[in-house]
Amino acid sequence: MITITELSARVAGRLLLDHASVTLPAGAKAGLVGRNGAGKSTLFRVITGDLAAESGSVSIPKNARIGQVAQEAPGTEESLISIVLSADKERSALLHEAETATDPHRIAEIQMRLVDIDAHSAEARAASILSGLGFDHEAQHRPASSFSGGWRMRVALAAVLFAEPDLLLLDEPTNYLDLEGTMWLEDYVRRYPHTVIIISHDRDLLNNAVNSIVHLDQKKLTFYRGGYDQFERQKAEADELQMKAKAKSDAARKHIQSYIDRFRYKASKARQAQSRIKALERMGTVSAVIEDHVQPITFPEPEKQPASPIVAISKGAVGYVPGKPILKNITLRIDNDDRIALLGSNGNGKSTFAKLISGRLQADGGEMKLAPGLKIGFFAQHQLDDLIPNETPVDHVRRLMPQAGEAQVRARVAQMGLATEKMATAAKDLSGGEKARLLMGLAAFHAPNLLILDEPTNHLDIDSRRALIEALNDYDGAVILISHDRHLIEATVDRLWLVNEGTVKPFEGDLEEYRDLIVSAGRRKDDKPQAADEPASKSDQRKANAEKRASLAPLKKKINEIEALTAKLEKQIQALDKELADPALYDKAPAKAAQKAKERGEAASKLSAAEEEWLMLSSEYEDAMAG
Repeated sequence: MITITELSARVAGRLLLDHASVTLPAGAKAGLVGRNGAGKSTLFRVITGDLAAESGSVSIPKNARIGQVAQEAPGTEESLISIVLSADKERSALLHEAETATDPHRIAEIQMRLVDIDAHSAEARAASILSGLGFDHEAQHRPASSFSGGWRMRVALAAVLFAEPDLLLLDEPTNYLDLEGTMWLEDYVRRYPHTVIIISHDRDLLNNAVNSIVHLDQKKLTFYRGGYDQFERQKAEADELQMKAKAKSDAARKHIQSYIDRFRYKASKARQAQSRIKALERMGTVSAVIEDHVQPITFPEPEKQPASPIVAISKGAVGYVPGKPILKNITLRIDNDDRIALLGSNGNGKSTFAKLISGRLQADGGEMKLAPGLKIGFFAQHQLDDLIPNETPVDHVRRLMPQAGEAQVRARVAQMGLATEKMATAAKDLSGGEKARLLMGLAAFHAPNLLILDEPTNHLDIDSRRALIEALNDYDGAVILISHDRHLIEATVDRLWLVNEGTVKPFEGDLEEYRDLIVSAGRRKDDKPQAADEPASKSDQRKANAEKRASLAPLKKKINEIEALTAKLEKQIQALDKELADPALYDKAPAKAAQKAKERGEAASKLSAAEEEWLMLSSEYEDAMAG
């Protein structure tokens, strides 16, 4: 169990946590969510001891191992598999000692311990993790220095997963993963045997891999059962109740204050007025619900749409070296209303294909035709470095509107979703999300007919991702999207193309089928190798799943019973809170008020116990279904 009690922490003089408290049961899979800059990474630093808390405490079981991804990716000449294996410090130390130990008793102890920690299967487990994160057998034995920074970060992630700490802290782990790696990680986290806290803005990861949400808002921590969708519903309901409670409390305070103002100086009413003053002091105040406004994102509409197809490729090929194509035999067309997502592991050529369509690479064979007058907008994460560091968003836009007035320039910046106070901020001082908004706005500045977005969400929080979804759905042009965010893909595209085995072709299934394909392929590789041309039939899979659900029915029934109990307790607490918020109760029936307060405390204790049991049983059920 992890208990955070009255925790306060500052960074650079700014208070990010203010007497925040939350408790996580052992084995919980928790998503830590909140706006960018709210203090999520700061909380991780306090948990690991890298930042001293101003007050309060973090209680973690004694001798529990805490693991997080190293901030610097390994870049040595050591092979990837060796780097991952060395992350298990105990195994490495025991193996080293075994080479020099001479005492028979100590040798026996070492060998027994190596068996206990399953050391002899370590290389297979390390290889399985690296494979899930996109490294084939050959790549696993190459030196880390031969990989780019993003791939090295995957190695750092693999190392901490292999070490299997008792508390695993993951801070935006999908930022350097592709869709396939994200799907694999989702499955891995769901089956992880210990406690996990994961900072992420990936809605699907937060719905499928965790069983609870910790919300950091207004410097406080609040625990919610379930995934992100359940959290949103519960929070909306809680906010509505709080707004109603505040309105009622404000009305009651206003009524009492009015009485005090009228009669506090009248001798005949002074006694009653003093009683009202005391009642007003006891009431306290109900906090207002503070909603952070998210700036919308707007893409300008194309002035004129060319006739379809806007892009037609026949037996096309493309690469970076003439005569050595990365992709070939491409025969596809893009229509003016297409919404296409590119699937395929990193390194298979998704970005290469996007560069071909955008004109950044020329075809190296075959034929590609573009519609006359076709305008293409292109966004890629690496272009963030192309922003001029000391220039403001207004400066960047003014260069594209040299004849426009200041008001017009600022209006265009506002359409990109940048707040007024950010318009005069140098690009180097903008957050990652603000830079991404600016760059997307610049890419779409000339109202393109086709918008290509290559990983647009890496620096966007969940609310900004929702704004991007709305912008894409309002946009009339065609879209090609490369993203590891499954929710973004499902909400905005209607066609899937698979970039694999040196070509690009339509994928006839949906994302759920693609996920099953990726996960099942990974499990066949990890657990018991099976011929690729002998997959289980869909009917067999459905039958096996039905049998598994039937065997787990009693456990599922218990989970449902606990959910019903927690719902009942939550309603009971809400009703008691409503009664306790009435100031007349304390004047007319103080004994009843004390009894109600006691009942509320008992209900809260029962709710806490029920939530802990729900988390434990849900984790057990999910592990059994995933196994």
